Amino acid sequence: MFRINFIIFIFLLLVKPNCFFSQNTSPLNLPKYDVVPLHFGMSLGLNAMDFTIRNSGQFWYLDSVYSVENIPKVGININIVSNYNFHKYFSLRFLPGLNLGQRNLEYWVRADTIFYAHTMKIESTFLDFPLLLQYKAERINNFRPYLIAGGSIKVDLASQKRIRDEELPKIRLKRMSYYYELGVGSDFFLEYFKFALELKYAVGLNNVIVPDGSQYTRAIHRMTSKMLMLSFTFEGSDIRVFKVFSRKK
Repeated sequence: MFRINFIIFIFLLLVKPNCFFSQNTSPLNLPKYDVVPLHFGMSLGLNAMDFTIRNSGQFWYLDSVYSVENIPKVGININIVSNYNFHKYFSLRFLPGLNLGQRNLEYWVRADTIFYAHTMKIESTFLDFPLLLQYKAERINNFRPYLIAGGSIKVDLASQKRIRDEELPKIRLKRMSYYYELGVGSDFFLEYFKFALELKYAVGLNNVIVPDGSQYTRAIHRMTSKMLMLSFTFEGSDIRVFKVFSRKK
C-alpha cells in the first residue's frame, strides 16, 4: 500500500506541479537554456530491481524444489547526463552510470517431510548504458513535463563474483542484459541549473539465468530482469558551449 501511495504522489508531482510549487508568480529562470544544444549533468536516484520469472512447470521432476518466487529490493543509481537538443521538442540523452541493487529468490524446498524456504540473495552492480529519446512539452514558466523512451545495455559486474561456500546453493546470472525503457518526468528551471524529477521503467529482453543443471535452475524456464527507477537530475547551462557551436555555423 505504501508503494502504491508513493507512486501516486510522484505521478501527481510530475503532472500537476502547481499543487506543490507556485509557478505562476516565479521569475523566468534560465531563459536561454534551450538555445544551448549540449547540456551535461548528474543523476542520482533509487531503484527497485526485480525479476519476471516463468517457471518450468515441471516441479514434479525435481528432487526437492517445489516453487520459486522473487522479492525486489531497493538500490541506488548514479549516472552522468549528456543531453543533445536537436529539435525544439526532442532531445537525445546518453546517461552512462552505475545501478547497484539486490533481488532475492525464495525457493520452497522439501527435506524429507519438512518444507522450508531457501533465500538466495542476488546482488547486482550494473554498468548502465542507456540511450533515450526525450519529448518535451511547451515550457510553462519554470516547469516543463516530458516523456522518454529508448533502450539500454547493462553489464553485471557482480555476475562473475566468486560464490562463497556459505552462499551455496546459488544461481548465476548472465553478464550482459538488454532493456527497453519508458518514463515520465518534469523539468524545474532554477536560478543556476535545471532540476528534473523522473520516474522510469526498464524491462529486460533476454533470459538472464545461467543453466547449471541443478534443480534450482531447472525450476525456471525463463527469467528476465526489470527495474523501476526514481531519479533526481541536475543539469547546468553553459552559454560558452553555444558560442562555440555558433562560430562553427
